Amino acid sequence: DDHDAKRDDAWRFEDENAFDVVRELLQQARLKDEEELFEEAGAAALDEHDALARFRGEFSIPVAPAADSEKPAAQDTTSDDNDNSSSSSSNGNNKDKKKKSIYLCGNSLGLMPNRTKTYLDEELRKWQTDGVEGHFNGKRPWATVDELVTPVSAKLVGAASADEVAVMNSLSVNLHLMMVAFFRPTPQRFKILIERQAFCSDHHVVRSQLNMHGLAEEDALIQLEPRAGEHVLRTEDIIERINKDGDSIALVLLPGVQFFTGQAFEMGPITAAAHAKGCNVGFDLAHAVGNIPLHLHDWGVDFACWCSYKYLNSGPGSIAGAFLHSRHANKSLKELPRMTGWWGQTPESRFAMRSEWQMKPGAQSFQMSNPAVLPTVCLQASLELFEEATLPALRSKSLRLTGYLELLLRKWLKDDQITVISPTKPSHRGCQLTIQTATDIMPIFKRLQAAGVICDVRKPNGMRISPVPLYNSFTDVYRFARIFCNVDDDK
Repeated sequence: DDHDAKRDDAWRFEDENAFDVVRELLQQARLKDEEELFEEAGAAALDEHDALARFRGEFSIPVAPAADSEKPAAQDTTSDDNDNSSSSSSNGNNKDKKKKSIYLCGNSLGLMPNRTKTYLDEELRKWQTDGVEGHFNGKRPWATVDELVTPVSAKLVGAASADEVAVMNSLSVNLHLMMVAFFRPTPQRFKILIERQAFCSDHHVVRSQLNMHGLAEEDALIQLEPRAGEHVLRTEDIIERINKDGDSIALVLLPGVQFFTGQAFEMGPITAAAHAKGCNVGFDLAHAVGNIPLHLHDWGVDFACWCSYKYLNSGPGSIAGAFLHSRHANKSLKELPRMTGWWGQTPESRFAMRSEWQMKPGAQSFQMSNPAVLPTVCLQASLELFEEATLPALRSKSLRLTGYLELLLRKWLKDDQITVISPTKPSHRGCQLTIQTATDIMPIFKRLQAAGVICDVRKPNGMRISPVPLYNSFTDVYRFARIFCNVDDDK
């Protein structure tokens, strides 16, 4: 039907067969010769013609972890980063004040928008001067502070309206709350399908839920893994397993983007296949939100949860979010059991202090307490930048930025030196590129650190590199690749 067609189109808005990274990069940089892309002047040309380049100046770029004067590749003293002095001075080393790192670790923790400190200071000052009156005073009344971030969050995940989204708690807490509602095993339908290499906390959440229901993991936990010799799951294999065991599966719980490989899952087809077998479907979007386009409502996803400290740049351990499809919005506690608290009520009921719970329809019925103000304000600072930049523009740059990284690595290294385990099709991955080396990764990692690179290493031979389009430059990628590949600048 038309709705299913819309879901298909939502996933395939990027023509994976038409994307040619070399052509795209040459067009952006106004260059004619492919070889120019492998020179620093080529990277500079890409930055010069990058319509999103100005957003780098909106962030505090950390100082190099171990500045090395003989490795100027890690230095970035461009004037548009002049708001980063607080990050530099906190290091306590004035001579390194302008030696910025090459920060490629947004998959773990996004960088701080400069405006974050201003917003926090405003709220701390209001607390200082207004006390409890701050709940209803100022430009960010604390009682409704989540309303400042919910609409943009809804847009980023592809919700039909802000009512499908709640900003609350942390990711694992929200997964537990959603599983109370959507994992209700019966003698016939009691299994959970996840991937074997899911992030550890997802395993902990799922296994504890099984334990609470008295179910044995060996009977009730289906764990997907790639085919022998492959690194990522194939959509057809996921759907085949759903079709095979779907009559006994109560919940399919998968990531939007896999935390290690960076694979972007085809959430639309997976959801459709699971629903056809009567399964509920949820997604962990920790590495997906703010990274890839999402269309949760159109895909028909039952629920999803995410953190906001990675690609949403809200700060370490900051407030998380959850999505509930509108078809569940008005279900009663009997139809959709959930844990309740005073903030999940209609706004007029919250301060009436009645013992009877008056549900606020939609995702926000899952809110238990009023949102933490300071983390929410941090999220606001970043979401304003997403609104200015727009996700389609960010995704377009991301495809070219990560494509450029892969192009450089393949140019300067032989196939037997590294393996790129992220999907080869750009539309099947986020900004992260995961590589494995043929030898111990640590000597390379130490060389990178000495040159001022901040990235993520996974022993014995893995590394996750995430060029984030909001604040990373093409020059960042170029300099990283030269250091990683140990390319001699004099040659």
